[in-house]
Amino acid sequence: MTALSIPSLKGKVSDAEWQLRVDLAAAYRLVALYGWSDLVFTHISARIPGPEHHFLINPYGLMFDEITASSLVKVDMACNKLHDTPFPVNPAGFTIHSCIHAAREDVVCVLHTHSRAGVAVSAQAAGVLAISQQSTIVRSSLGYHGYEGIALRADEQPRLQANLGTNTFLMLRNHGLLTVGASVADAWLNMYVFENTCRIQIDAMSGGGAVTEVAPEVQAFNSMALKTVTAGQGAQIAWPALIRRLDRVDPSYRE
Repeated sequence: MTALSIPSLKGKVSDAEWQLRVDLAAAYRLVALYGWSDLVFTHISARIPGPEHHFLINPYGLMFDEITASSLVKVDMACNKLHDTPFPVNPAGFTIHSCIHAAREDVVCVLHTHSRAGVAVSAQAAGVLAISQQSTIVRSSLGYHGYEGIALRADEQPRLQANLGTNTFLMLRNHGLLTVGASVADAWLNMYVFENTCRIQIDAMSGGGAVTEVAPEVQAFNSMALKTVTAGQGAQIAWPALIRRLDRVDPSYRE
């Protein structure tokens, strides 16, 4: 069975859940489109509105460009499936996500990647360097979490929560990148900036010459200026255009 052959859940879930499913499926497709996916591995999770603490996550084994709104799996905080679905879920993949959702009520979406550039920078001792406009945005709200092996142990979760803190960006050392957002659109655009920050850094350092860092006072200015330029609505400005692009490529994520 493929994602496209399962019955549609439209009209069988609340309007709010269906819209979240469409947005989350779009985020998976866009991650694939922009080349950040790692086969069927890594996850994007989203908290369904309501007091139940239920979440949507990818059906394990589907490529990100196969995921649809109806194929997303509803789970509880322990990653137990809450509806009939032929697809498995990966409880280990929810280890990181569940503890962040538990600690951050302001977070709707958690997005984690193993992109080549992201892992490369996560392995560099200095971490994210202030060498681009993008990096100044990331560094203004960035945490680091040391590598403790494949994230399976519950005792690592408090350290993940503490290292993210109130930040938007988290660099998982020797592992990859993570972003959070008050919406799927926010988390996705945050990852776009984080990923480009890492790609720029790898490209700049590969030239072999010395790099020029942005002055601290300019970094501080950029952090404040961004809020003025986008009025805190950067994702809401960019997301409709991303959806239009995705619809031109393949609108089946909406099924």
